[in-house]
Amino acid sequence: MLRDLKTDDEGRIRSLHAYAILDTKEEQPFEHVVSLVQQILMVPMCAVSLVDRYRQWFKAKRGLDVCETARDISFCTHTIQQDRIFIVEDAAEHPLFKTNPLVTGEPGIRSYIGMPLQTPDGYNLGALCAIDTKPRSFSDHEIEILQKLANVVMDELELRQIAARDPLTHCLSRSGWRKEASQEREKAHRYHRPMSVAMLDIDRFKSINDTYGHPAGDRVIQALAETLTGDLRECDVIGRYGGEEFVVLMPETNTAEAAKVCERVRQSFEARAFDFGADVFFRATVSIGFCEMIGDETLDDLIAMADQALYRAKR
Repeated sequence: MLRDLKTDDEGRIRSLHAYAILDTKEEQPFEHVVSLVQQILMVPMCAVSLVDRYRQWFKAKRGLDVCETARDISFCTHTIQQDRIFIVEDAAEHPLFKTNPLVTGEPGIRSYIGMPLQTPDGYNLGALCAIDTKPRSFSDHEIEILQKLANVVMDELELRQIAARDPLTHCLSRSGWRKEASQEREKAHRYHRPMSVAMLDIDRFKSINDTYGHPAGDRVIQALAETLTGDLRECDVIGRYGGEEFVVLMPETNTAEAAKVCERVRQSFEARAFDFGADVFFRATVSIGFCEMIGDETLDDLIAMADQALYRAKR
């Protein structure tokens, strides 16, 4: 059942951010969808619109000169509160929209149809919408087409989500982490907010594999992923960077706060006992290096700085 957005908009926004799609470049699958919408529904404007906390951002668009608008004036804000289609046949006569600046000014919206882009767990991330500058109604056939194309958009987002996850730990993969972390880094830099990056590496991991076998090594890797997920905040971006190495981006976190977080993770992981059978119990340790963004460092700069700190921790 669709969650009540009045009480769970934060959950919806977290779900949107987890797709790491906001502020990304043009991509053919989404461009193809909006081209089809424009051609089939014969509208001057259409978009794949994603509704963030204070804005709607267009992943793909036709006939619109801007990449985003304020959320509080967007038609798609109303669409995401619906179970399925939302239609406005004449915005100039509609009580919710007749004084809306998008109606009284550019782009002169008169009719609108929006299909929610709903995740498998029931959150509406945004809408696939079609817009006209004259009043009109939409047929059942047009509604059916829009629904099918909205499904295409969500299928594409789900495929991206699957590709961005590491199958063993269910954390972000290296590429998935870099994509999401790049967006967080840009936000922190733009708004001059603190941000830290940590690199983690399981100590003497080769000897764990050699002594207890690779299935045991996988269990230790999974345990570190579980520790990170349990000890960190939902806004922290966790990724498996490769092998037994993990990376974490921590928004709104300075060096002193990062030190506390990393020490808590280190202690939590080292407190876990692994039972490998035949009365064999084992405890693993982890080394952690971290750094804070203090200027114009790129994501690669921050990773390199955290990696150097990890090397010092290993020593």
